[in-house]
Amino acid sequence: MELSLKNLTKRYGQKVALDDFSYVFPRGICGILGANGAGKSTMMNLITDNVSRDAGEILFDGKDVLELGREFRKKLGYMPQQQGMYDEMSAYSFLLYVAKLKGMRTRDAKKQAARLLELVNLRDAAHRKLAGFSGGMRQRVLLCQALLGDPEVIILDEPTAGLDPKERIRIRNYVRDLAKDNIVLWTTHIVSDIETIADDVILMKHGRLVAHGRPQELIETAGGHDLEDVYMHYLGGDDKDA
Repeated sequence: MELSLKNLTKRYGQKVALDDFSYVFPRGICGILGANGAGKSTMMNLITDNVSRDAGEILFDGKDVLELGREFRKKLGYMPQQQGMYDEMSAYSFLLYVAKLKGMRTRDAKKQAARLLELVNLRDAAHRKLAGFSGGMRQRVLLCQALLGDPEVIILDEPTAGLDPKERIRIRNYVRDLAKDNIVLWTTHIVSDIETIADDVILMKHGRLVAHGRPQELIETAGGHDLEDVYMHYLGGDDKDA
């Protein structure tokens, strides 16, 4: 199983958000690092077909995802950074709604929604309206909806933003277990979240791939002690991005 990006390009007017970008994502966790405007979210939106590409290919096991269409979307779980939800719904009913959109059977959806809400420590708040949820609670619901249907490709855009350290560790460990049989793309500004669990890390700048490799390899190459040193080595000198 692999997800391949080949010469992927996306422009917004005169701005090039993703510039001839190529990478192959195998099973496991790939941590994606870059400042705001580096092209991380654009790449994810292209993979999920939320925006159209200007050039290049996105292949899942050798087939273009646009040709695969619904077949690929069934294999995809996406947690966006933006918290767009229906505030009058409860967390549980929101997950059932998303499950229906994914084509899940009602019985399976109910079981999985309950299990996921317990996983993220929201069982007691399952039937409360989302309007009363804090930012961190909403973030956990978004993670749950991404995991409905047991997707093979899981895209997480800042999944631990707003979570306390205990919840971050819980989510991190769960995603690490998921990645044994799946492809997980994890973008974050919290470098420590991926240092111990990522199989590979890529660093992006101005829509281009700057560096990639296993965490320890990158640390050694950068002459640092951890991934934060790697980030500063490759990306820390750009005042515009910072």
